[in-house]
Amino acid sequence: MWRHPCPPMPREKTVSRVSRSTREVIRSQRGVKSWAEAVPSVEVARPARCPECGAASRPVGGALGLHGHGLRQRQVLGPLEWGEAAQVRVVSVRRFRCTTCRATCTVCPREVLPRRLYSATAIALALALFGLLSRPVAGVRAQVSPWRVVGPGSVGRWCALAAWVRALSRGGLFSALPPCPEDWSPRRVAARAAAALAARAPEAVGTSPPPLHVLAPLGAARSG
Repeated sequence: MWRHPCPPMPREKTVSRVSRSTREVIRSQRGVKSWAEAVPSVEVARPARCPECGAASRPVGGALGLHGHGLRQRQVLGPLEWGEAAQVRVVSVRRFRCTTCRATCTVCPREVLPRRLYSATAIALALALFGLLSRPVAGVRAQVSPWRVVGPGSVGRWCALAAWVRALSRGGLFSALPPCPEDWSPRRVAARAAAALAARAPEAVGTSPPPLHVLAPLGAARSG
C-alpha cells in the first residue's frame, strides 16, 4: 500500500552537514566496486578544473590549482545492479581544495549521488520495481534496503521511496530528468523516471536487449 505523503527519513535526506566551502560532488567514471578495490590516487582523481570558480587544476606553467584535501568515508547503500543483494558499503572518497576560491569538492564513484546514502543504481532499481513492475512498497523495500528490521509503524510503507518520488516530481533527483506534472500518481512518476534512466544505459550487445527494469540501474550510474 502506498501511503503518501510520508515524512522524509533524516538519514536518507542528508548525508552530513554541508559547509559553505563545499560546493560540488563530482562523480568519476569508476564504479564503487573498482573504487573499493583500489582508491584512485590524488593525481588520478584530481578534476580538470574547480567546479565552483572554473580555475584549471593543472595550469600550464603554473602551480596546481586543486590540492588533495584528504579522504572521507562514505556509505553507499543498496544493490549496485539488478539481481544483487542489498548491502552497506563504505568507500573512501577524495576531497580537493581550490587554491583560487578555497572551495572544496569531493570526487566519488559514479554510483554516488549528492546528499543521498542510497546509490543511484539502488534508487533506480526501486523506481523500476515500483513504477514499471508495480511491486508493492514492502516488496520494493525488501529488495533494495539493506535494513531487515522494520518497525510496526513502517510496515507496508517506505519513507525513502516516497522521498525519491517527491524529489522526482520537483526535478530534485537525477537532474537530467525533467520534473513531472503535479497530478501524476507516484507510480506513474516512478515509471517514467525508470524508463528515462533505462534509455541512458550503455548499448546492449546482442539481439535481445535486457528489459527496462534491468537497464534502469545501468543508466542511473551515468545520469546526474
